Amino acid sequence: MISRHEWKHEINLSDMLTLRQRLRVIAQPDEHTLDGKYDIRSLYFDNIEDKALREKLDGINIREKFRIRYYNGDTSYIHLEKKSKTGSLGHKESASLTKEEAQAITDGYFEWMPQHQNKLVQEFYRKINTQGLRPKTIVDYTREPYTYSPGNVRITIDSHIRTGLFHTDFLNPECPTIPIKGSPIILEVKWDAWLPDIIRDAIQLTNRHSSAFSKYAACRIYD
Repeated sequence: MISRHEWKHEINLSDMLTLRQRLRVIAQPDEHTLDGKYDIRSLYFDNIEDKALREKLDGINIREKFRIRYYNGDTSYIHLEKKSKTGSLGHKESASLTKEEAQAITDGYFEWMPQHQNKLVQEFYRKINTQGLRPKTIVDYTREPYTYSPGNVRITIDSHIRTGLFHTDFLNPECPTIPIKGSPIILEVKWDAWLPDIIRDAIQLTNRHSSAFSKYAACRIYD
């Protein structure tokens, strides 16, 4: 399993404008964007004791969480994702889901999952049963992504983060969401073995330090 280094910084609007100007010179916009950005909607899962949330808030070194995600309102391309963390190293596994499969999971219909051809779906089914994972909250935001080939670097700027509160009908485009407290902007940097100096210098901002910000945790503060 290949893990990647991850940095997160909570930044402001001025920082975002500065970074955008720098990154447009040295990095490439993600090829999957049309205008340099895309919208992301995720549905996060947790158990009745909020295991994933508590482990994040308590700073547990080794943890994981599951989510279902799609982009720009396009429900023809949906992914189940498992995000694992060990210290500052992160790893993500994904599996494609049909709209019907995603809706079935949201509705609590899981009986089809053990026969699914993807092992991640099967693992998710086991943890639904052993840990009691259930849909918890919708997380919406806009992402501005950049890539830099040396070091396999990916830089993202996430803004307009919104929470679905107690709503979990994430395939419904009319599902209401509200901005999270403080409306933060999040810079994330991910890389493999080494981070090139040109990127390290570009993301340096005055009085900004790496943080453990979690969109999921920020969206659960309203519970």
